Amino acid sequence: MSPTPETRDPYAALRFRDVRMLIASAALSGLAGRGLAVVIGFQVYAITKDPLALGFLGLVEAIPALSLVLYGGHVADNRDRRMLVLLTGTVSVLCALAFAALSWWIAKPPVLALYGIVFVAGIARGFANPAGSAFEAQVVPREVYVNASAWSSSVWQMSAIAGPMMAGFAFAGLGPARTYLIIAGLQILSWGCVYQVAKRPIPESQPHESVWLSIREGIHFVVHNQSLVGSMALDLFAVFFGGAIALLPIFATDILKVGPQGFGFLNAAPSVGALLVMLWTTRHPPVKRAGVNLLLSVGAFGISMIVFGVSKNFYLSLLALAASGGFDGVNMVIRGVILRMLTPEHLRGRVAAVSWVFIGSSNELGAMESGIFARLMGTARSVWAGGVLTLLVVAATAKLAPELRRLSFEPKEV
Repeated sequence: MSPTPETRDPYAALRFRDVRMLIASAALSGLAGRGLAVVIGFQVYAITKDPLALGFLGLVEAIPALSLVLYGGHVADNRDRRMLVLLTGTVSVLCALAFAALSWWIAKPPVLALYGIVFVAGIARGFANPAGSAFEAQVVPREVYVNASAWSSSVWQMSAIAGPMMAGFAFAGLGPARTYLIIAGLQILSWGCVYQVAKRPIPESQPHESVWLSIREGIHFVVHNQSLVGSMALDLFAVFFGGAIALLPIFATDILKVGPQGFGFLNAAPSVGALLVMLWTTRHPPVKRAGVNLLLSVGAFGISMIVFGVSKNFYLSLLALAASGGFDGVNMVIRGVILRMLTPEHLRGRVAAVSWVFIGSSNELGAMESGIFARLMGTARSVWAGGVLTLLVVAATAKLAPELRRLSFEPKEV
């Protein structure tokens, strides 16, 4: 019989075997994914020396991912979610091996070829994200939602700290090809953890329902729930304007002059801050006055990015990035609780797909925005100006979304 731990137990979610397997998979995929971002970003910039090329890198993945994610949500609500996660994980492994082969055979691979592999990975991501979110909600018992979210995010952040540093040192010492092979191995291990999770029933669906009507139902549910759409929009515009991760190769190379090793530390710094906060949330879930906490955390994120944008000191830059990650960690935990608590089971895939449209738009299109404004305004100026815009977004959301502002959960409920 499965245990039924108390909500206040900081290890409640870890007492379930399938949850442990999903958390281990998140750790390994986080290690691989963040490492891959470092290697491909540094490789593209080393070849092109053009900040806009880094912006295009995000756009090339975002186009297929965002184009397909709503359909991916429909598929996730009508097919075996576990199998979808395994199939898309296989594509990720093959893409990492393709990067390795290309970098092994050609010292400076054509950037278009690298973009092509990223495009294929984006197609898989369009199906993987909604299926993974919906499958996780099936696996995690309701009484440990917050605890599981905190542990999953914490372990993923631990791997995200190690991933960029590992990739930075591996890139400098072993070159890109061998680093890609290491990343492929980590993705295989992540795949194996998901395979160990027991199958879950396929969600009930409306017979003969058209794809468009199915997708529209998910969009309609989100749009008419002010807490859901408000939290998603807040994250979209805040990260779209305030994010600077895509520009870190430029800060490491041209502004702070710390090279690939320093770039790895800069890339890992937000995850350090997020990890500390998420470990704290395993005991103190920030769900009481969740809406206010969400607004405050995003505002503090914007202030952190202003400090990073004006800094010329490596250590102050590390501190500012760590602070931004900590505040973003609060944001992530609260948004995860809102998504799980307010979404019915039969709509989880489609609502997760809408959420990933917002997340993908902020992260990937935000990378494109960063590249464009870095070229037009200068790298540092574009970052601190984005932080200012983030503060304006928080103020507008607080005014326009009163239901989100008033949203609160009792810790015993989650």
